[in-house]
This record gives sequence, structure tokens and C-alpha cells, in this order.
Amino acid sequence: MMPDRSSTLQRAVSSENVVESGGKQVTNMGTRMVYKIVVRGELSERYAMAFEGMVMEINNGQTVLTGEVKDQSHLHGILDRIGASGLKLVSVENMSEK
Repeated sequence: MMPDRSSTLQRAVSSENVVESGGKQVTNMGTRMVYKIVVRGELSERYAMAFEGMVMEINNGQTVLTGEVKDQSHLHGILDRIGASGLKLVSVENMSEK
């Protein structure tokens, strides 16, 4: 089943700039990797600071965080924040390997 575009909300998350858009773009910049991290539930704006620099897309009861990860330590920090927030991790995917 294809997701209904009207029910999809996407935000570029940063402390100064939250942009809502219907489009989606994933890029691989330099040697850093782009990860797609899916958590159960629809995260609110209050989580924006915890995942600064990630694109937050809400769709069908899940939140997809997509963004550039500097290294494994950075990835583990993001995953630690997810766990510390009591969020249920659904999946982690390295988009750079596609």
C-alpha cells in the first residue's frame, strides 16, 4: 500500500529552521554516511533539538529520521537519544550503501 502524500509531513530539523515540505531528498555528502532511522510513533516538535540536522518525516504512525552521520560514535549517540527518550526503534538503514 502506497502512503497517502497528504498524510506525510516532512521537516528539516535544526535549531533555527524547521521547514515543512511534501518532497523528500537523501544525499551522500563526502565520506560521511546517510542513515534512515525509523521509530514507532509520531514525534512532536519538542524532539527537534534532540535530532538536529536530521530530516524528520512523519508517516502512518512512524517517524523516519534521515540525515548525515559523521561516524559510528555519532550514530550511537543518536541511537542513545532514541533509547533515553523511551522511543521504540523500528529500523536503522545505511542509505549510502544503496
